[in-house]
Amino acid sequence: MRDAEPEITTRAATRGSQSAAHENGLVGAPACTADQALVAAPPQQVLRRIVVCGDTHGQFFDLANIFKLNGLPSAENPYLFNGDFVDRGSWSVEVITTLLAFLVHDPRCMHLVRGNHESRNMNKIYGFEGEVRHKYSEHVFELFEELFQTLPLGYLIEGQSKKRALVVHGGLFSRDGVKLDALLRLDRFVEPPSAGLLSELLWSDPQKENGWGMSKRGVGVSFGPDVTKRFLDDNQLTLLIRSHEMKDDGYEVEADGRLITIFSAPNYCDQMGNRGAYVRLKPDMEPEIVPFDAVEHPTDVRPMMYASVGGGLFGLA
Repeated sequence: MRDAEPEITTRAATRGSQSAAHENGLVGAPACTADQALVAAPPQQVLRRIVVCGDTHGQFFDLANIFKLNGLPSAENPYLFNGDFVDRGSWSVEVITTLLAFLVHDPRCMHLVRGNHESRNMNKIYGFEGEVRHKYSEHVFELFEELFQTLPLGYLIEGQSKKRALVVHGGLFSRDGVKLDALLRLDRFVEPPSAGLLSELLWSDPQKENGWGMSKRGVGVSFGPDVTKRFLDDNQLTLLIRSHEMKDDGYEVEADGRLITIFSAPNYCDQMGNRGAYVRLKPDMEPEIVPFDAVEHPTDVRPMMYASVGGGLFGLA
């Protein structure tokens, strides 16, 4: 199987316009295997060095570039993709099926975290539902939605000398005292609610000021560096890695180095001119951040091509 791995990237990347794999192959046994591989209770533990990537948002050619820059996923070169694989970019099907193909090939090489866009409500507005219906069918869309509800809500990465990092998509909570055990007890087999721990985990953002603030998104909260440090200390954590926000350089480091935002969709939606980035996390929990630029892609398929009318570009990122 090792000789076949590069085809997952190369064959999909050479399509240009939007042909797709046959539906029978997409919904057969491999999809069931992927679902079974993802049902363990989150946060999951990963006891090795790992590469953490942020939002990819259907930008398939930039995903392929990550693998070109850092190597294909393998047991020796594992990846964690921190949610928002789909929506906005118009190769969302290619992104999520590529990630699932690696996971099915070897679950040690690929780990996936649920983002706020792995939900039915977001997919109806921001393009994934329209894309799947266009390329496949309503049946396949329903299978994806079922799969999204099995995704872990976070990963706990154990390092050397009792150092630990938590990876979640959005951020922290509207109150102190939340323990990792509370996250393990969350029912994730649902459409995310508008409030509560699950919603905050997927939607919250850091702010520069201490304390809490209203979320600019209308969902989740804004939390300060003091909130981050208390949460990490209370849970014996060294580092929090999250995504969910575009950054000009592809990343931002806050809370005295204990909070990293990572965003892996460069030139977001072909408009923003930002870089992307990923994090190589070593066993000593020392992060090595690698920025990268956008690559060329076919121009006959524009971002938001499958989005609902009035969905907007950044209304609910």
